[in-house]
Amino acid sequence: MTTKTIADIDVAGKKVLMRVDFNVPLDGGKVTNDKRITAALPSIKHVLDGGAALILMSHLGRPKGEIKPELSLKPVADRLSELLDRPVTLGPPEVVGPGTEKLIADIQPGNVVLLENLRFHPGETMPDKARKNPDGQLAFDQRETLFKFVQALGQLGDVYVNDAFGTCHRKHASMYGAGKIIHARGGPAVAGFLVEKEIKYLHDAVSDPARPFVAILGGVKVSDKIKLISSLLDKVDRIIIGGAMAYTLLKSQGVSVGKSLVEEDQVEPMKALMEKAGDKIALPDDNVVTDDFATGKPQTTDGLGMADDMQGMDIGPETIKKFSEIVAGAKTVVWNGPMGVFEKPDYAAGTRAIAEAVARTTDAGGVSVIGGGDSAAAVDQMGLTGRMTHVSTGGGASLAYLEGKPMPAIEVLDQK
Repeated sequence: MTTKTIADIDVAGKKVLMRVDFNVPLDGGKVTNDKRITAALPSIKHVLDGGAALILMSHLGRPKGEIKPELSLKPVADRLSELLDRPVTLGPPEVVGPGTEKLIADIQPGNVVLLENLRFHPGETMPDKARKNPDGQLAFDQRETLFKFVQALGQLGDVYVNDAFGTCHRKHASMYGAGKIIHARGGPAVAGFLVEKEIKYLHDAVSDPARPFVAILGGVKVSDKIKLISSLLDKVDRIIIGGAMAYTLLKSQGVSVGKSLVEEDQVEPMKALMEKAGDKIALPDDNVVTDDFATGKPQTTDGLGMADDMQGMDIGPETIKKFSEIVAGAKTVVWNGPMGVFEKPDYAAGTRAIAEAVARTTDAGGVSVIGGGDSAAAVDQMGLTGRMTHVSTGGGASLAYLEGKPMPAIEVLDQK
């Protein structure tokens, strides 16, 4: 079974309700990076060229159910209008209601409406509140708010399209409920081209990879990725672990890690995991450290151990050599998480070296999937995005997908 996409349906004369991810950075009322907008253009143009009227919806930031003018999607509407060379009408601040209904009732094929920030309405993230409650339930008034919001969204379109992979791991009103409502009315619910691409590369990477298959994991918290490590152990040939999460694993092996960030409650679980993994997991052999992140100078350890007053910031040159050799022998590489504090030049060498190693492997015919978030930011910052097979638009979503977690926003879509 594969997920249906907008290429599988006829949208002529229909009103297409499309969830996109326009959660972009703003400065002074202007979009400072429009990559998430341009990523959705293939789906947007396909719908418009197919003779449909288009209603777009997205969130921006965390307004927590309140109307906050500084988080309005107005700058996004302006930028999208420039990119499409046609007007893009922004919906009212309350997101849904009589004003929005009238606006949508009057739109014609070729028209584009962008609903105001979905998270201005408390109903959008109500499912998160249910998930956090001990009994997994919402209070009556919360259920009513969610139900009314979902109903209002679902009534706006004849067709539902999900092209917002970055939030596909969340059962939000616009990601799940709106599609269900359109389904109930007999309309299709399908994936956009961006979501189709994400599913293809992430699914193929773990279900049928060319081997050797190498996973590179970094970032701060090992607790965020312990399930991913466990799920990948039986699928990969090697797992490279760097970044701050490596210090918890190193401590579990009796290595002195000084003042490095360690999740103490994960030391024993990591000891058991390392015993199970054997030589599948590759850890650093040396590190770049400092006694003070703000003012201290970087130093490279002679081997693994660190002085008590030192804190690890990046992988060292011997580790770079070892990790790069592992990547060079790979046919499939999945990377999620940087090797160090790459935002600071003194501690960017490790992440840059691994990014370049992955790029060389891709150049040689390998498949590389960069799992969004900081990894995607690092690859972009280093000008290497074009040399990767696929750079995911969703950090948390790609992590959830690789772990095998449920993806309700994808599960609600039609299957071929």
